[in-house]
Amino acid sequence: MRIPSLLRCGILGLSFGGAVVAASAAKAQHDSRRTIGSVAKADRAPPLVISPVPPDAALPMVEPIVGDAEFERSIPSLAPDQDSALDQPLESVTDFERRLAGDPATAAPGAAPVAPKPGAALPSADPELARPLPPLNQFDVRQVEFAAPAPDARSVETRFAVVVEGLEKPDAMTKPSLRSQFNTLSALRESKGKVANEAMLAARLTEDSKLLQRILQSEGWYDARVDTRIDHGDKPSAAPVRAMLVVIAGERYNLGTVTITAAPTDPPDLIADSLALKPGQPIIADRVQGAEANVAVMLPQHGYPFAEVGQRDVLLDPETHIGDYTLPVTVGPRGRFGAVTTTGKLAFDAQHTALLGRFKRGDLYDSRKVDDLRQALVATGLFSTVAVVPQRTSRLAADGTELITSLVTQQAGPPHTLAASAGYGTGQGLRVEGSWTHANFFPPEGALIGSAVAGTDEQSAAVTFRRSNAAKRDRTFQVTLQALHSNYAAFNAFTGQLSAKLSYDSTPLWQKPFTYAVGAEILGTVEEAYDFSVGARAKHRYLIGGLSGQVGVDRTDSLLNPTRGFRTTLLVQPEGSLSGSFTPYVRGQLDASVYHPFGNSFVLAARARIGSSANVDLDNLAPSRRFYAGGGGSVRGFGYQQLGPKSPDGRPIGGLSLIEGAAEARYRFGDYGIVGFVDVGQVYSKRVPSLSNVRAGVGIGGRFYTNFGPFRLDIATPIARQRGESRFNLYVSIGQAF
Repeated sequence: MRIPSLLRCGILGLSFGGAVVAASAAKAQHDSRRTIGSVAKADRAPPLVISPVPPDAALPMVEPIVGDAEFERSIPSLAPDQDSALDQPLESVTDFERRLAGDPATAAPGAAPVAPKPGAALPSADPELARPLPPLNQFDVRQVEFAAPAPDARSVETRFAVVVEGLEKPDAMTKPSLRSQFNTLSALRESKGKVANEAMLAARLTEDSKLLQRILQSEGWYDARVDTRIDHGDKPSAAPVRAMLVVIAGERYNLGTVTITAAPTDPPDLIADSLALKPGQPIIADRVQGAEANVAVMLPQHGYPFAEVGQRDVLLDPETHIGDYTLPVTVGPRGRFGAVTTTGKLAFDAQHTALLGRFKRGDLYDSRKVDDLRQALVATGLFSTVAVVPQRTSRLAADGTELITSLVTQQAGPPHTLAASAGYGTGQGLRVEGSWTHANFFPPEGALIGSAVAGTDEQSAAVTFRRSNAAKRDRTFQVTLQALHSNYAAFNAFTGQLSAKLSYDSTPLWQKPFTYAVGAEILGTVEEAYDFSVGARAKHRYLIGGLSGQVGVDRTDSLLNPTRGFRTTLLVQPEGSLSGSFTPYVRGQLDASVYHPFGNSFVLAARARIGSSANVDLDNLAPSRRFYAGGGGSVRGFGYQQLGPKSPDGRPIGGLSLIEGAAEARYRFGDYGIVGFVDVGQVYSKRVPSLSNVRAGVGIGGRFYTNFGPFRLDIATPIARQRGESRFNLYVSIGQAF
């Protein structure tokens, strides 16, 4: 059989111009006898080598099979001025067969005679076969349309019930339930008890048996078997049929030896304590994977930024039902924080970036502090993308650990921000606020902010310079110039204010146990309020300078939705009149709140507030600097600033002191909650508050909990409602009332 093959190769070579292929074929035969280790190479086809034809080669002349003249005569004329064969009827099948048999009477004019085949017989006369075919230009070339099959009205669904047997013991030994896991993922359960036919039922039954087997193996039953059958009951046509899954769980596998292959760590048991897998425990996939993930997390938190957890190996013994577990871990060098470097499109430099980190050069590497730095960078709002990754330096510290560089890759985002908000409050009317911010106008993090308020009771415009993270993480310095018009029931004021403040505050991302703020301000204001000396409303001018200091302690578990702990804030504002002789006075306010949970859904919360003004009389204190009570952030059930002494025209005049208190019972179910509350309070014209004439409001509220805080809607009514007071007051805001 080889010789013809070689001959064919030789002929092929000639057709490509005399290529030598025989040698390649021989080489292919030699390669096919290589060892098994070279099978991959032997199976590969040998390359085809084509050599050019030598110029002096004498190649034999080959006669053409069809001559040029005969070929031209066989082609019909397509010229438009001549009779085209396309317009002539085609030769019938009978004439073709007669001509093929050698009948000269059927030869077409000009057609080459066809030599008759030996023994060929003339065809029988068939009228259909003898009929000439139509010309090609008249042939119907439309596509054949097949009729769609009529719907089978007799097709019916197969209804079934799913029955799982033998899962009771394994199911009782796992949390969450194996049966609940199966029901969640089951293809049969997804079909809701009906399929198109029994073949589909069988396919889904097979699929569910594999699913159930995988679930059992994930919980340690590696020998589990699941048998399936479709049970028609006593009558084959009974409906519904039962899709049966019969579980033979076998014996559960437990951990045998637990071996960790890794270099020594400091502390020595860091990996073993993080893995927390013990001999005798069931081999549960989630537990094993969680333990390995914990190792991958704990090592970078304790100075090993380049640690890698390898692929586990579990050797199962079917006789003892024990699995020996081995985990390779590449520890890498132990490191300490070194320099902070930056790259990319920078919003600020490496020096300011290092300022945001809660670690110092030489501290033991901790991935949690790296994550904190990444979050602080994101919180600036200056980046479209930002990443922090450790890099090796090969430079050693005094204790032999390696200094690790923190590489910050920045991609600065658009610095401009437009914001707008709108709202309505009882007693405060409609309020629309907008702002424009250039977040990095004075790098690093020096923002220029323009804002305006348009409302029924308040209009203002302000320009603010704010330096975030000013020389310290989470410390803010800002200067504000503001023009304000306030038109409340208590007073009407046109105010210009220049203020500065340095603060260390909590944010939704970082709630701090201790906060502070210090500031100073100068304001000039023209205010209209009731003047008892003239018995009518009158305008007065005030020029006030003052300082402010605030400290806060927060031991709650959430900034916007606390459920346990306490918080307290003390504000002291020494200030005085700068017009005429300087008359100093002090305003102070103390706020405290406490929260106590009962179970997972119920929280009891309470708050108190006390305020006082010292060394000043009510008539000498600008109406905008007095104490007021009433409203959503004060005593609910009453309108904004509506509690306290009233002027003869029925408007509030404010006071020198106040006292407030509130209690709430909060019940949460899922993302929703309901709150019942009682608020009390009063404003006094004396410098020291008392408990006389305390008013109360009661109400109920709803909460919708979101990832940034609860959405609050409260409705309240005053107790012992007096003339002129609203029967109901509605309050809408973000966050709890306190």
